[in-house]
Amino acid sequence: MERKLLFIYNPHAGKAQIRSNLLDIIDIFTKAGYTVTARPTQKRGDAEEAVINRSRDYELVVCSGGDGTLDEVVTGMMKCEDKTPIGYVPAGTTNDFARSLKISGNMQKAAADIVNGRDYACDAGIFNDDIFVYIAAFGLFTDVSYETKQQVKNVLGHLAYVLEGVKRISSIPVYHIKAEHEGEVLEGDYMFGMITNSRSVGGFSKITGKNVDLNDGLFEVTLIKAPYNMAELNLIITSILGSRIHGDYMQTFKTSAITVESAEEIPWTLDGEFGGKHKAVSIKNAFQALHLIIPDRDKGIRQ
Repeated sequence: MERKLLFIYNPHAGKAQIRSNLLDIIDIFTKAGYTVTARPTQKRGDAEEAVINRSRDYELVVCSGGDGTLDEVVTGMMKCEDKTPIGYVPAGTTNDFARSLKISGNMQKAAADIVNGRDYACDAGIFNDDIFVYIAAFGLFTDVSYETKQQVKNVLGHLAYVLEGVKRISSIPVYHIKAEHEGEVLEGDYMFGMITNSRSVGGFSKITGKNVDLNDGLFEVTLIKAPYNMAELNLIITSILGSRIHGDYMQTFKTSAITVESAEEIPWTLDGEFGGKHKAVSIKNAFQALHLIIPDRDKGIRQ
């Protein structure tokens, strides 16, 4: 029987490297027995719409782009009654989620791993009425990824995020929040918070903690208190860059659900894209809701 593959790609992601790899990727899929429909995205939200309207007609959906493109494809698939397996060919600037799943940064290798890969049931995140793949965050540096111009990202890569963040270090946001999970309430002034299902954030590995499992129904939560002086701030930044948890300023825990409330609206980022401003958010883990195709050679991702 004919097997059909929908290939959704962002032609502008990363350094637009898809342009020099597109024909080879399609050839890899075709040689594996798929009839390929290639769909370049035209605007924001295009990938989500394509998945909602067309994925039911395909045995496999593959996307190529950055974390934002993957986010759109996953969001669209989560809105579908029948979940088609998803393959991912990373082509963005940092590709945190691909790092977590040990998906190759070589586009042709990633495509070959998809046709020879295995199904992996992965958790997803529900953020109020929205979906995220691997991170929902607020506070320090979280607006950098969606406010840094794409042209700058393409030239500087991960350094663009760092440089943009350093320019903002003198104006640290401070939010008074109340976070509740599993009957425990945390309240105070915080400069940063992230709810993650990833082993890498912002290109930094191990920053989300140890023993991270992407399909255990649990998020890893990190809340960082607001510093009172530059000495405390430097200590916090040093801990973050060294992927260490400083108990005096950082609170970490695992949970399947959390609510965050504040008196003022807080801007959130979901998978590196703007997630709106909210006074109250409810975040829940959708246990093994996604069906991803990951490299079969990898033994480091538990099923």
